[in-house]
Amino acid sequence: MSPINPEKNKLGFVGIGYMGRPIAQRLLEAGFKLTAYDRDRSKAEDLIRYGGTVAENVSELSTGCDTVLSCLPTDEAVLSIYGGPDGVFANAHRGSLVIDMSTVYPETSQQLSRLGSERGVDVLDVTISGSTPAAERGLLTLFGGGDQTRFAAAESIFRAIARSYFYLGPNGSGATMKLVVNALLGIGMQAIAEAVALGEKAGLDRHRLLEVLSYTAVVAPAHLGKLQRAMNGDYSPQFPLRLMNKDFGLIFNLAASLGVRMPAAAAAFEVNARQSDLGAEQDFSAVILQMEKQAHLIQESVG
Repeated sequence: MSPINPEKNKLGFVGIGYMGRPIAQRLLEAGFKLTAYDRDRSKAEDLIRYGGTVAENVSELSTGCDTVLSCLPTDEAVLSIYGGPDGVFANAHRGSLVIDMSTVYPETSQQLSRLGSERGVDVLDVTISGSTPAAERGLLTLFGGGDQTRFAAAESIFRAIARSYFYLGPNGSGATMKLVVNALLGIGMQAIAEAVALGEKAGLDRHRLLEVLSYTAVVAPAHLGKLQRAMNGDYSPQFPLRLMNKDFGLIFNLAASLGVRMPAAAAAFEVNARQSDLGAEQDFSAVILQMEKQAHLIQESVG
């Protein structure tokens, strides 16, 4: 299997959103020829200044590319882009490669692999761990599922966008690992929110509390930036609550299918959902606001 070469291989990228845009930009800056498609054409056109081109539709993109990458918000969006007469599989040439980077249910990744195989197209599920700033700096971590030889052949792509990347096993393995990681991400953010509310209620200065927490060994690197932004009351979306809640749904579906109980995740989801009702586009770290609000209401009721 020949390695993917920036000078020879043409990439297509579907889904120029929170993560898709910086990933596509880094691939262009690494010298790849890349054609973009998004239902919001203006998002794809934003890549023209970096050397990208824009496809009118998915079929045009698929016909003209050797490798198609996608980063889409839901399982339904992924299946609609790849299936049907106008989708990727119906128009990609035999021997091409699909790299789906969306956070989806593992069975969806396996379904994509089966559909691709029928058309002579190999499929990798290569999921993403990292924030939008990490994507902009090429510091993501990637989890891969699918054919290991194909994964190795795509390393030039992974090196351009990630600090580290791991092969996990057959199709669905990358998707599974992402759900494992996001369970920790959501639960960890909830734990921080509860600790912050506790410290404030006990009389600690909020700004100093958040600052000192960022120096402790118990806060994961993924949450450090959230503490710094919370100091300034900045909950603008890097990873919106609605997407965290969507991922919780996938996590619970997987857990139920395996008979695994997840009480901490269930508690974190409850708070996420409550804050999401106030603003689904806030960053998922806005659960800090929800816990602060609950602590304040309890204080009022006691008083």
